[in-house]
Amino acid sequence: MKQKIGGIALLVEAYDEAIAFYTEKLGFSLVEDTDLGQGKRWVLVAPPGANDSQLLLAKAATPEQRNRVGDQTGGRVFLFLHTDDFWRDYYRMNAAGVRFLEEPRVEAYGTVVVFEDLYGNKWDLLQLRETE
Repeated sequence: MKQKIGGIALLVEAYDEAIAFYTEKLGFSLVEDTDLGQGKRWVLVAPPGANDSQLLLAKAATPEQRNRVGDQTGGRVFLFLHTDDFWRDYYRMNAAGVRFLEEPRVEAYGTVVVFEDLYGNKWDLLQLRETE
């Protein structure tokens, strides 16, 4: 048996501003943007080289969903963006205006820094240490 998580739904306030953040500031690709009618769209974005791990940008449609935008995990780091070159991506994202919550640090598992998306969700930018 083989399984994988095909995507993760991320609540957003507005499609276009979310697309702009993920594509322009994080360098993600816009995989799909399909109008479903009645103000709903099917919007998928993915990190460079990883079209099999996608985010579904889901516009919050109810008061309860709007209250969760930016806080889907109660303030914990929500998503982990793995990279093959930490410093390249850190400097590029910093220059693009991404808000980092700390200075980069080296841990036993790799080099990491916490950043926020445009709504305040916390992410780790992480280059895992190579194992021998």
